[in-house]
Amino acid sequence: MPELPDVTVYVERLQALAGGRVLERIRVASPFLLRSVDPPLTAVQGRTLQTVERLGKRIVMGLDGDLFVVLHLMVAGRIRWKEPGAKIPGRVGVAAFDFPHGALVLTEASKKKRASLYLVGGREGLAEHDRGGVDVLATDPGTFKETLLRENRTLKRALTDPRIFSGIGNSYSDEILFHARLSPVRLTSRLTDDEIARLHEHTLAVLRDYTQKIRDEVGDGYPDKVTAFRDDFFVHGRYREPCRVCGKPIQRIRFADNELNYCAECQVEGRLLADRGLSRLLKKDWPRSLDELELMRNPR
Repeated sequence: MPELPDVTVYVERLQALAGGRVLERIRVASPFLLRSVDPPLTAVQGRTLQTVERLGKRIVMGLDGDLFVVLHLMVAGRIRWKEPGAKIPGRVGVAAFDFPHGALVLTEASKKKRASLYLVGGREGLAEHDRGGVDVLATDPGTFKETLLRENRTLKRALTDPRIFSGIGNSYSDEILFHARLSPVRLTSRLTDDEIARLHEHTLAVLRDYTQKIRDEVGDGYPDKVTAFRDDFFVHGRYREPCRVCGKPIQRIRFADNELNYCAECQVEGRLLADRGLSRLLKKDWPRSLDELELMRNPR
């Protein structure tokens, strides 16, 4: 799922390419996309794109007449800038936003059509799409600590809960926790002040660093290759690959549609975190350390 760094660059480039231009129409190819009926879709025709904003992981296009288009890409949604009147791809195409000089084409490469499009009138209507999470890039250490400790959650869940922090998802939370050298299952209530300060520092650093990397990669173009698995990630998507710091294999826990990636050596003092499925199945045979795991995989 595109997260804060990706969505930020989407917003910046869309503003640069289409800001101040007329949105001629929105073509919708998937019946699952449009989730609102009032205002009608035809209400966007001929309106000028005035602002483009990020609302959590959502892209918000503000049109004249106090009308807002709210687009949530979810896991598999991607948007690309194409030539005017570009055809919507047959298998994965979902919609197209037509401007006089180009088309913003939305695709969703998944059988589960989760991407959503809403049209809302006024800032009050837009507020209903705000999950309430704090913009972590705007937090000082005190605000970050207060927000983090509001509920007793695991660090992984606290960082990815949109009601707590805005825009951080599965990928970047793994990277943040790796750089902060903190266990993803550590409870927020058990953190020391120094650990909270370190987490805040690395949260800002990781999000800012990757946002700038994506800006540099895109330049004056448009981000066509947004992915949840970047080659320069340290842990996310790198299961069983050697850690770039200690050389030990990266570990993974899968849950629902997501996964948690971590380095046991760098983050959990060499211990393996229990996988809810496998650890229950193996019970006493579940390996507690990297050495036990290696013996299980390569018995002598």
